[in-house]
This record gives sequence, structure tokens and C-alpha cells, in this order.
Amino acid sequence: MSERIDVRLEALSEKTVVEVSVPPPTTPSGKTFYLETFGCQMNEHDSEKVAGVLFERGYRQVRTPAAASLVLYNTCSIREKAVQKVFSRLGEFRGSEDQKTIGVLGCVAQQEGHKIFRRAPWVSLVCGSASYNRFGEMLNDLESGATRVTGLDTDTDLTFETEVTRRDHPFRAFITIIEGCDKACTYCVVPYTRGPERSRTSASVLEEARRLADEGYTEIQLLGQTVNSYRDPSPRRMRFSELLFAVAEIEGIRRVRFTTSHPSDFGPDITAAVDAHPGICDHVHLPVQSGSTPILHAMDRTYTREQYLEKIALIRSARRPISITTDIIVGFPGETEQDFDETLTLLDAAQYDGAFCFMYSPRPNTPARLMDHAVSETEKSRRLQILLERQRQIQAASNQTLVGQTFDVLVDGGGKREGQWAGRTSSNRVVNFTSPQSGLLGHYVSTRVVGAGPNSLVGEHVI
Repeated sequence: MSERIDVRLEALSEKTVVEVSVPPPTTPSGKTFYLETFGCQMNEHDSEKVAGVLFERGYRQVRTPAAASLVLYNTCSIREKAVQKVFSRLGEFRGSEDQKTIGVLGCVAQQEGHKIFRRAPWVSLVCGSASYNRFGEMLNDLESGATRVTGLDTDTDLTFETEVTRRDHPFRAFITIIEGCDKACTYCVVPYTRGPERSRTSASVLEEARRLADEGYTEIQLLGQTVNSYRDPSPRRMRFSELLFAVAEIEGIRRVRFTTSHPSDFGPDITAAVDAHPGICDHVHLPVQSGSTPILHAMDRTYTREQYLEKIALIRSARRPISITTDIIVGFPGETEQDFDETLTLLDAAQYDGAFCFMYSPRPNTPARLMDHAVSETEKSRRLQILLERQRQIQAASNQTLVGQTFDVLVDGGGKREGQWAGRTSSNRVVNFTSPQSGLLGHYVSTRVVGAGPNSLVGEHVI
């Protein structure tokens, strides 16, 4: 199976593996948990919510499965390799005499369902993301001695909100505003694993954003599989662009990001909102998947190449420069050399600032799995390498034009040596820079770009 290789700034991806790392509560507890997350930013945020429920119930987090009484894997099923990795983790408990409760959460749980119990009988909990609103009830069942507990609902109008969310980052916070997906792309498992689209009320989103601002968070990222498909279910009927603006207006919030957008729901009002408010970050992640209209039709992407490029032109027409990133799949069933060439020429036309590039991987329950004219793994790999090199050249040239410019960078990491720091611009470009000052983590720092590569910028602190 294929590895996804990315040339990117940052987007909703399936490759991240995150261990939620938080200090233990002050009250000692005999109940301990280990939580490992595979997947996208929505999975990361779901894990924050799950961890919040566990902390509220007196659990203490530990850093290894061996030290935990409850072991949870929050999973991703976008690629077969991600699924294999989860079952590899579960296999480590085969024949173990330790009295642990093992749980599988997220997309693999929803996709595989009860089959997980047959494949790994030592698993006690299988819970998809659409059932997280019942996570506390499932914990009750486990604590009462149940050995097979499931939450596999997808037909629901509920969104997963918790009273307590354990935030894993000190100054950047996620807010899920819409869950599930109605787009039904022929290659994608999300409609099967996360259910239909369902949006939170604008009031609940704004209330959470205000609370986060009061707690000192300065950057908010609004999340959804198709975040701009948001439909306010309250009588207020706030549009997505209006919600963006309203969050950006909250005192204390300096940056608002959003991901991932679907081209069919991307209108001029979103570009107008980015133009109108400097607090809305000048970065749009707009997956295209292919540059060929026949392949887009086979994918059921609901737009043509020409219609997609009209969206790109709309974004490029903004008064402030807006960086654009994307997702691309190569080797979809039936993709010819001409179709692939259309994708390459789309790169030239769109001039992306970053791209996640995939080799097509068949997924269960998807129409594409049954399509004829499969592309060989060798050919998929060849096309991927060509695509990556073309995009690398575009990014290198684009980043070089930024040398000499100055950007505000939110510092989110330090280098190996003293005086080295890393952060992101509003346009989501990574900047590695030097500064004689200490204690910059979480601060916004004016940084002049002095060098550039295809994936990041080199800067110096302007004091």
C-alpha cells in the first residue's frame, strides 16, 4: 500500500500521530489511561474531548500503554496503512495477562465495527466518532465489568460536544463546527465513518470561542470535514462567512483559521470576509483531488476543472494575498496519462503554496473500490514523484519571492540550539528564525525573511 507524501504548509491530514500529553490532575486516582491519536486535526480535537471526559471522571493520563488501566486508540481509516498500524498496536496485547481495558475509537472503529472483536478479542470498546456524545455512558458500562461495549451510530443529528475538553495546546485551540459529510465522493470513507453533515448552533460556537479567549487562547481553528458547508441550525441562520467574522471579532482572539473547505461551497462571501478582517488568516485549504474533469466526475466531486479554477481566481482576486493549499490523488481508477497531465497543468495554473499528494488507495464501502481500469502501483508511484517534483519547484519559487518581507509569526516551538525558534505566519507558512530573546513561546514576533526553501522560510527576529 502507498504512503502519502506531502509537500505542504499545513492542512487536514491523515498522517499525524499524536499522543495527548498533559500533566496529571492534582487528585490521585487508581484509574489511568493512555490515548494515542492517528489522523487529522478533527481526530486530534476529538481526543482532547475524550481526554476531558476521562479527567472529569477521575482518570489520570500516563505516557505508556504498560502503565495504563485503559488504553485507547483514536483511529483514521483514510488509507489502508493507517488501518494496519492500528491492528499492529492491538496485536501487542495478544496473549497479555495484564488486566487492561482496550478501546478502539474513531474511523477504524466505525468502519470495522464488530469485526474488531473477532480479530482482536481482547478489545472491550469499539466506538465511532458519531457516538462520542455517549462516551461517558460507555465508560460506565466498562467500569461495571462489561467486556463488549459499542457505539456505532451514524444516523444522528447530534454533534459531539462535552462540558470539559482537555486542551492539548497552550495558545491554539480547535473548535469543531460541523461533523460528518454529505458529499459522498466515490473514494472516501468519511460519510460511512463519521455520518451525515450536522452543524452546531452559531451561539454554541461563539460561546466556546469566548470562553477560550477568556482562558488566554489567541488562535482559533474552526474544523469540519467540509467546514464551509456549515449551516447554522438555529433561527439565526448565520452563514459560515458571518461566523468566521464573528469569531474574529471576539476580544483576545488574534487569528482565526478554518479547514477543510469544499470547492462547491466556497463562495465570494468567504473571500470577502478574509479581506475584511485581518484576524481571519489569509490561508485557504481547497482540495482539488484531480485536474481532469472526467476524473473529477468519476470521483463525484461536483465541480469541473474550469469551475475549480474559477474559485482559485476568486481567491487570488482578494486585496490581501491569500495562500492556497490543496489535496491531490494520483492513480485513481481510469486515470490516463492525459488525465495526469491535466493535473500537472493545474498545478501550474493554481500555483499552490502547498499540496498533500496521495496515491489512490481503495477503501471499504466506497464505489471506487469496484471501478475498473485500476492503475498499477508502479505507475501510481511514478506519477506521484513527478507531481511532487513539479509542486516542489512551484513552492521554492513562490517562497523565494518572500525574502526581505516581514511577517508576524506565532511562535510554537524552539530549535535544538539556543536562540532558534519556529512559528507560523497568518498564511500558515513555517518560519524558522533566530532571536537573542528568550521566552518567546506563544508570542507573536515580527520576523524578517532572509532565506527560503520549498517547505519553510528562514528569518530573523526584528526587534
